[in-house]
Amino acid sequence: MKKILVTGGSGFLGRNLIERLRRDGHTVTCFDRWRAPFLEACSATFIEGDMARPHALADAVPGHDAIVHMACSVVPKSSTEDPYFDVVSNIGGAVNLLEAMRTHQVKRVVFISSGGTVYGRPNRIPIQETSPTNPDCSYGVTKLAIEKYMRLYTQLYGLSTCSLRVANPYGEYQRVRATQGAIPVFCYKALKGEPINIWGDGSISRDFLYVGDTVDAILAALERPNVTGEINIGSGKAHSLNDILQAIEQVLGHPIARSYTDSRSFDVPINVLDVTQAKLQLDWAPKVSLEEGLLRTIQWIRNSEGL
Repeated sequence: MKKILVTGGSGFLGRNLIERLRRDGHTVTCFDRWRAPFLEACSATFIEGDMARPHALADAVPGHDAIVHMACSVVPKSSTEDPYFDVVSNIGGAVNLLEAMRTHQVKRVVFISSGGTVYGRPNRIPIQETSPTNPDCSYGVTKLAIEKYMRLYTQLYGLSTCSLRVANPYGEYQRVRATQGAIPVFCYKALKGEPINIWGDGSISRDFLYVGDTVDAILAALERPNVTGEINIGSGKAHSLNDILQAIEQVLGHPIARSYTDSRSFDVPINVLDVTQAKLQLDWAPKVSLEEGLLRTIQWIRNSEGL
């Protein structure tokens, strides 16, 4: 049994992680700018605060065995529209966290980075951790900078830092009316009988990872404090948006109305991660297929939305 602090735990991935940690018997504290209703239901402590503010974490960090840092105040699109805010809030917040850890002698932190943005346009597929990192958006640059600070605090102060470059997680509790997260949005619209709009011709391919597998990877990293540095976490398979639509049609048993518009210049054509190091260092590999993950996601949407 451990005491785990989760920053940004009120979101979709945080909820899945916190519920799993509580089921496994751990004591959990969520540090975030807003309180999610589920936190009380699963008996997790909540501390409200903004990581970008100096000393905001002074009461949150002490006494914990490890930290999962997933707080982020932007998405790729908004980060590029306001890169200054991205830098101040996210890099500043991460450094504040590392300083609080150094001050209060908390050694282990697992940072949730972005395997979908830190690499930019890949020069080879699948993408390895040693591949060039040339992000196409401020979001990716910021994630990469935080990774570097994680390494710096390991070198200077002996912190045990691990950055998980997570692909594109999807599944239960993800927002279905958002502009980010293709799979839950597509599933929701398909269940409602609404047409789905695709940027480009639908050939853009991504590495989609079921949220349960993502949580397994985070737990594996928490359990191995000797593992540091950057590790890819993904399915290891590329699926285009057209593939996703076809798979949803197979699950639902009927065709989906769709339309195609002009492609966007900032969309990377393909991103799929090599997860060999995750197997070697974390003894982790994805277990849930795309078809099974879609089925679970659709069942959850039906239940939660009354469809």
